[in-house]
Amino acid sequence: MDKTTRIGLVSLGCPKNRVDSEVMLGLLQAAGYPITADPTEADCLIINTCGFIGDAKKESIDTILEYAAYKATGVCRALIVTGCLAQRYASELLAELPEIDAIVGTAAFPSIVSIVSEALAGERPVHVCPPAELTTEQLPRLLSTAPHTAYLKIAEGCGHSCTFCIIPQLRGPLNSRPIESVAAEAAALAGRGVKELILIAQDTTQYGIDRYGRPALADLLRELVRIEPIEWIRLLYTYPTNFNAELFEVIKQEPKICRYLDLPLQHANERILRRMRRKGGKTQISELVNTIRREIPDVVLRTSFIVGFPGETEAEFNELLDFLRDSRLDRVGVFRYSREEGTPAAEMPDQIPDEIKEKRYRRAMRLQQDISRQLNEALIGVTLTVLVEGTSRRRGYPYSGRSYRDAPQIDGVVYLAGEGLRPGTFVQAVVTGADAYDLYATPL
Repeated sequence: MDKTTRIGLVSLGCPKNRVDSEVMLGLLQAAGYPITADPTEADCLIINTCGFIGDAKKESIDTILEYAAYKATGVCRALIVTGCLAQRYASELLAELPEIDAIVGTAAFPSIVSIVSEALAGERPVHVCPPAELTTEQLPRLLSTAPHTAYLKIAEGCGHSCTFCIIPQLRGPLNSRPIESVAAEAAALAGRGVKELILIAQDTTQYGIDRYGRPALADLLRELVRIEPIEWIRLLYTYPTNFNAELFEVIKQEPKICRYLDLPLQHANERILRRMRRKGGKTQISELVNTIRREIPDVVLRTSFIVGFPGETEAEFNELLDFLRDSRLDRVGVFRYSREEGTPAAEMPDQIPDEIKEKRYRRAMRLQQDISRQLNEALIGVTLTVLVEGTSRRRGYPYSGRSYRDAPQIDGVVYLAGEGLRPGTFVQAVVTGADAYDLYATPL
């Protein structure tokens, strides 16, 4: 191997994909390859793609084509496509994009070092295989987040069968890591200066069911809070079906666990939820939200909804809007339904026209924006613990950070006045202003 061969990588899609990218970079760096953020300098470019919905697939293809140009204008000798799009469309990508020099599926990325060598030698390898057990704690990671924050993947795959989702086909069935494995990686990250762990999986509340015969997220959390340098543990992708008293109790008892829950609800109408193969309806979801708020004071709830699902009537969409008004959730993401081949929903009758999806998306987002602004304005005068992230260009607020209420790159930020603040430190700050998504605060 030529140790002057530079590697560049672009990671698209969700934080779960980002962890895979960090492992690939760690493996390549450990093998002696220099890593560069400048694509014009890269001898080998890797695009870690997303293939979840239509917009993500388009972004992936556009990025592949954009970086393929560096084979003509830069020094790039090999373009490697990895991730979900590669797993899903390996043969199509090879046939239609001759610029691609290697295809790597979602389970083959630990072999990236040898694959790079094969691609640079002109072999055009294809490595797509069934999902395998995660062994991330044994692999190096080159963190792409701020040095004080890291994602921690606790499981791969998914045990649900939602009719709109392609993930089980791309990532396989639920495959939970052993508690000891996750804890070992968490301790290693803490030893590198990480203070905030963000737990991720396709469904974190489903963690352990396949391995231990029951949900084991509470057990895992009890192990992680014992790691001394870790100050915040944040939970993402906590599906509503596996919440139990034990999980409520550990979140209440352990101050390191952020009072922040990402709870993908997808809809509020019972008929639409049944068509999605998701349990419950507006009444059950409302009861769960009320229970969470009662059990975990000051909790921040984030969710996502799909509008324009096949057969969604105007009345059913209005029921979703009513739920938004009544529940006043802190954070809401709205997605237009994406018709994905290979899923049951793609074959359903009564597909909704794109223009109606767009109108419903805009109505839902306008409503939630007003709610979010009101909730943020109610925080003026409140003192929050803020993790300083870095500098800011906002006039009068030279720093930015996040409170427990904010997941990185998903939610808003807290703009901070003052001087001499250091990234990676926690400060107490009183909220002095607010808009629909961000807060403004002055350190005490």
